[in-house]
Amino acid sequence: MSGPSKIALFIDGANLYATAKTLNFDIDYKRLLSEFQSRGTLLRAFYYTAIIEDQEYSSIRPLVDWLDYNGYTVVTKATKEFIDVSGRRKVKGNMDIELAVDAMELAEHIDQMVLFSGDGDFRPLVEAVQRRGVRVTVISTIASQPPMIADELRRQADVFTDLIELQAKIGRNPSERPPPRERESRSRSHQLPEHETTPGLKGNDSVLED
Repeated sequence: MSGPSKIALFIDGANLYATAKTLNFDIDYKRLLSEFQSRGTLLRAFYYTAIIEDQEYSSIRPLVDWLDYNGYTVVTKATKEFIDVSGRRKVKGNMDIELAVDAMELAEHIDQMVLFSGDGDFRPLVEAVQRRGVRVTVISTIASQPPMIADELRRQADVFTDLIELQAKIGRNPSERPPPRERESRSRSHQLPEHETTPGLKGNDSVLED
């Protein structure tokens, strides 16, 4: 008789943030971890995000620190600054490669991969992991207009779960005190949240601009 299914979570931080924001609820990351621990043996829960290193205050830092101490493997990298065609300064961070490398390295050790992202660029990764015998669940949403998930990624997944269906299990109770990130963000409302996305960008691109 086989044992519990071995599971790994791969969370595209910017994409999940944008998806939950679109659906008007906040993720309770403690509840999220518990939910998937109840489904099998959770080997890893990766969270990927880009950070502006030279910024005096980063709205994502309190969340990253909390995740680091509470069962998540947080993968970060510094954003890159560039000037667009209009001469505006922009800062961009993309974590596709880091997520893909970790998923391929872990594929031989897991039975299920759960990908929190709607980015169509992950379709080849999902296919490659499936070829190694791993069942892939993709979590995003089609409840928004337009949908947050690319059609090709949804088709490739073994299972597609709409994030709205998980709200009761992983959403934060509105009556609870906001986590540090949101309290800080509200007190510094002049700053654009680190995970703010710009229309037309791929799902896990984080862009800030002057």
